[in-house]
Amino acid sequence: MTAPALTIAEILDLPAVVPLWPTVGRALGQAESTIYQLAKEGRLPFECVRLGRRRYVRTVDLHRFLGLVPQENGAGPACEAGSAAGNDEGAACEAAPPVGQVSASTASR
Repeated sequence: MTAPALTIAEILDLPAVVPLWPTVGRALGQAESTIYQLAKEGRLPFECVRLGRRRYVRTVDLHRFLGLVPQENGAGPACEAGSAAGNDEGAACEAAPPVGQVSASTASR
């Protein structure tokens, strides 16, 4: 049985380094056995650091994988804390248009 998934607001409030389980597993929506197996096989999309018997992931790597950190080219999500349009998830995120594309709101200016 998997733990409930983390909300965007919970993910953005994480410390610099987070444990592989339960934090990363919940953020990715994976079961404990799955997340540890992926780490063992080196199939996670970010580096796992082993400290003693625990495994940790840098939060910035997790944010980057989930698309919560703006990219160097300026494309990335614009996130605001709070609820939006009746969404009680805790944060409202809207992805920025890819570089070179114009959104409908900026095209009418």
